[in-house]
Amino acid sequence: MADAYQDIKSRLHGSIPALITPMTVDGAVDYDALAKLIEWQIAEGTHAIVAVGTTGESATLSMQEHAEVIKFFVQQVAGRVPVIAGTGANNTLEAIELTQYAKDAGADAALLVVPYYNKPSQEGIYQHYKAIANAVDIPQILYNVPGRTVVDLQQATVERLMTIPNIVAIKDATGDLTRGRALIEAVSDHIVVLSGDDPTALELIKLGGRGNISVTANVVPRAMSQTFTLALEGKFDEANALHDTIKHLHSDLFCEASPQPTKYALYKMGKIDKGIRLPLVWLSKEYQPVIDAALTKANLI
Repeated sequence: MADAYQDIKSRLHGSIPALITPMTVDGAVDYDALAKLIEWQIAEGTHAIVAVGTTGESATLSMQEHAEVIKFFVQQVAGRVPVIAGTGANNTLEAIELTQYAKDAGADAALLVVPYYNKPSQEGIYQHYKAIANAVDIPQILYNVPGRTVVDLQQATVERLMTIPNIVAIKDATGDLTRGRALIEAVSDHIVVLSGDDPTALELIKLGGRGNISVTANVVPRAMSQTFTLALEGKFDEANALHDTIKHLHSDLFCEASPQPTKYALYKMGKIDKGIRLPLVWLSKEYQPVIDAALTKANLI
């Protein structure tokens, strides 16, 4: 499997949207809309794609739905780009089960968020990831997003985990470029460092990051793909110029809890129906003009 791990590392780069899970107005998963979104993303140059991450409302899907959506992604993508399945949980046994579903479905890698709510120690986080890696032989990506999980995956713990063969990457959503630089210097010879923070992603790539698992790429996949392709080629002036045309979306798409603004944006663009699941609700009326203006500025409506 060592060659397979090296292969997926080489393919984890560029723009990687954490795709929304489209739903009908009654909250059912809208597979027709999902198929169209996947096809649009691939046509626009997306380098890889995340199924059922945070932006995909993983927290509101049942285990069965979670597995079914991952399987649908794999079948629809059909090997054209890597499929990364969100399989994280704050229950290690549940995370193992979801990760096994992802492997059985044919996903290329699993994205595993730091365990949330129960506030494990660094040793607990290490043992959590080690247990999943040992249980399921699929490439795995660490995911640090302390703004949602409360617990922060420390660099020393990442350095312990990077020696596990099937841990191949980390998604760093801290938005802290000083930390990001230190992380890249410490671990990039072993695992791929990806941004999970749209506003700072381009700068992290300039420091040696390889790509961005993105919310914004849901809405402007071609511009995000081209921006990061240019950056990875060292064409920073061109990357900056293109990025300047869309960077307002990074903040506007977080005017309320994600993915509420992103779903509203895609609805306004005619891509999806008006569906979302509680406890998330449709974007508040006070913020709808913000997204309308952002889409207009980006020439999307």
